Amino acid sequence: MSTTVELFYNESDARAAAQVESNVLQEAPPLVVLHGLFGSADNWRSHIKSWAETRRVIAVDLRNHGRSPHVSGMSYSEQAADVIALLDRLEIEQCDLLGHSMGGKVAMQVALDAPERLRRLVVADIAPVAYGHGHDEIFAAFEAVRDAHPASRKEADGVMAQHVDTPAIRQFLATNLVRLEDDSMGWRVGLDQIAAGYMQIVEAPQGAGPVELPTLLLWGARSNYVQQNGMAVMRERFPALEDASLDAGHWLHAERAAEFQQAVLVFLDRDSRT
Repeated sequence: MSTTVELFYNESDARAAAQVESNVLQEAPPLVVLHGLFGSADNWRSHIKSWAETRRVIAVDLRNHGRSPHVSGMSYSEQAADVIALLDRLEIEQCDLLGHSMGGKVAMQVALDAPERLRRLVVADIAPVAYGHGHDEIFAAFEAVRDAHPASRKEADGVMAQHVDTPAIRQFLATNLVRLEDDSMGWRVGLDQIAAGYMQIVEAPQGAGPVELPTLLLWGARSNYVQQNGMAVMRERFPALEDASLDAGHWLHAERAAEFQQAVLVFLDRDSRT
């Protein structure tokens, strides 16, 4: 039986919070942000800084990621329960929820399980469908670094390069490196738990819907994660759907950061500007 995890989170700083208090949009609900597989709340620092000018922003480390606990179970119902428990702990009755990739599936599961906790939903480059197994090289790179006990990030990158050719992907994975007690570099992710739960990660969120919740799907025009069948399922489950593409791949929030930030703000602030 799975237990709910007390998730770690980063929140907009005190100065930004003070700005929000005096802002005309102070009634806007908090924005909660969920990262993708092998990501963390740290990946969203620049976005937090931008969005915190008009609202409270909370970026979450999902289970087995970042500084959150390592536990068995990666199902979307389990991860959604973690997020809802965090909302309860922070006494947030309703929020806007944004998720990228795996985090987008978690966000959709929250919407399916507890739609009353959300005002608006933003999903970044993922659809509510099952995907094929596509991370063999990345798991091999993680395992190789764990076995090699590299002394530096540069050495860890050399080990990863034997399995992952793309420097940008290795740089992204390296955000999970930490200095271990034996002074070697190792991973802060729950690698064994993620590997054991990988087949749950590639599955679709559970629940047919429909959920009548204002929803924005932002997808990368050079990504293959949102295809025609995925878009059709998305519209079935979330009929109040808007979608827009950015000239980017799967990591559209990093490749087109300013455009991504603006698209999210326009969607979230629409009610406040009418």
